Amino acid sequence: MRGLDFSSWQTVLSTLLGLAVITLIGVGIRLLVMQTIQQRRERENRQINERLRTLIAAYKTLGGSFTGHLAVDPTHLRDLKMRQAREPAGEDDVAIGSERSRRIRDAVEAALSDIILLGTDEQVRLAARAATDMVEGRPVHTHDLVTSLRDFIRAALDLDPVPPGLTIPPQGPTRPGGGGKPGRNDATRDDSRQGGGKGGNAGAGAGGAGMGLGAGLALGDETETRR
Repeated sequence: MRGLDFSSWQTVLSTLLGLAVITLIGVGIRLLVMQTIQQRRERENRQINERLRTLIAAYKTLGGSFTGHLAVDPTHLRDLKMRQAREPAGEDDVAIGSERSRRIRDAVEAALSDIILLGTDEQVRLAARAATDMVEGRPVHTHDLVTSLRDFIRAALDLDPVPPGLTIPPQGPTRPGGGGKPGRNDATRDDSRQGGGKGGNAGAGAGGAGMGLGAGLALGDETETRR
């Protein structure tokens, strides 16, 4: 404040104008820095949320079952067709089981690909080993990978770790719901729906014609009354 000159109103005005310009420049720089930091934090939060969402989906895919056969069957479609050709007696059962195992394998492959892309070092190693076993035709077990995903997700969400004395059964891939091939009953239902739609349209048309005819008769009666 010692270097400021307040001898006249011109110098006071110029001094205040200079202080205002300097203050505005400082505030603008501060706002720019804060906006840059906020945008960076929002981008990091979106990346973290997307990573957690993907890893949680992979955890549900790889560890959604506690009972039954928990290993992934790496058999390819051509091998499944050969198996169906060798077992013609239970062709339907083999086809249903082969379709389910193929769907499980496809879902596990997608989950392993996501983990290799977004997982930690340990998770990437476990996913790469599982993918190698699948390529080489060996049954794939996902329990160790599921355990690593569970611990990482709980730590990322600030949840307490699983108690060390708690025994959790081995986990395997989620089994998709059974979906049969469309049969005669489905075709009958489709035909009935189409027939019902046609009948409904015809009924609607007949109803519309009846309403129009009633309106015409009422209008004629009203004209005769006026005459």
